[in-house]
Amino acid sequence: MSSRVVVAGIGVLDQVWELPSLPPAPGKYIAAGLRVTGGGMAATAAVAISALGGKAAWCGRLGTDAVADSLLSRLRQHGVDTRGVSITPGARSPSSGVLVDRGGERILAVFPGSGLPENAPIPEHLLDNAGAVLADPRWIGGAERLFALAAARGLPRVLDADIAPPGVLRRLAPQADHVIFSQRGLADYAGTDDPARGLALTVETLRGSVAVTLGAAGSLWWRGGRAVPVPAPQIAARDTTGCGDVFHGAYALALAEGLTPDSAAPFATAAAALKAERGEGWDGMPDRVAVESMLSKLWR
Repeated sequence: MSSRVVVAGIGVLDQVWELPSLPPAPGKYIAAGLRVTGGGMAATAAVAISALGGKAAWCGRLGTDAVADSLLSRLRQHGVDTRGVSITPGARSPSSGVLVDRGGERILAVFPGSGLPENAPIPEHLLDNAGAVLADPRWIGGAERLFALAAARGLPRVLDADIAPPGVLRRLAPQADHVIFSQRGLADYAGTDDPARGLALTVETLRGSVAVTLGAAGSLWWRGGRAVPVPAPQIAARDTTGCGDVFHGAYALALAEGLTPDSAAPFATAAAALKAERGEGWDGMPDRVAVESMLSKLWR
């Protein structure tokens, strides 16, 4: 099997302000720290894959600005293949502001960029020797092209089904064979706040593996006609930003390496938990040794 994963979707430059607690109301607050790091669902997943020993290629859209220069430099430093990135003159690249408290919870405001073409290409050769693909709903056309290329090659197709504009998840989810919702994404898709009930409703129209991540509570997976929990280890969270993205990247890597969904789920859970414990943005990604160590203590 291959450890190469091709990822399509958003990449963001994050500015993270560390606060004692999240603001209770509008006003002026003094931050205890500030750091600038890479972010975005797909780009963060790609960095996680690389940190875990896989080979990641990120296909995304950027403008001609300092944000793009910083993101590309950071991605390459983390070993991510950026040959699938489209640069559009005059466009603005995605960026975000993040407020993080001492317990790791955060408030995130994302500017998705502007002038970024929906029809930007994804080079087919990037899928040579790939074992799986992963896409987010922030770039609809990119997700559809990547899933079509992967389906033609018989590769696993993972959708990070986070919240999206109306109709987007219903458009993309049937094109994937591994659909992992965020809690809010599932609620929007299924029309219920009950995760188990939501999964039961989604499997009526989706094929393959369907699950929902629940943060510190772990995740639920639809297996044998019921929702099966995969608990998350108890850790002292420093920053939960990007943990869901790490989960999806680790899961896609595990599939690419030939693991079953039942084995890939604990692997992804351990990777996400370690990321929450470490914080530090892309520089805090767990490596394979740390994930395997946690797995050996908790699931084996």
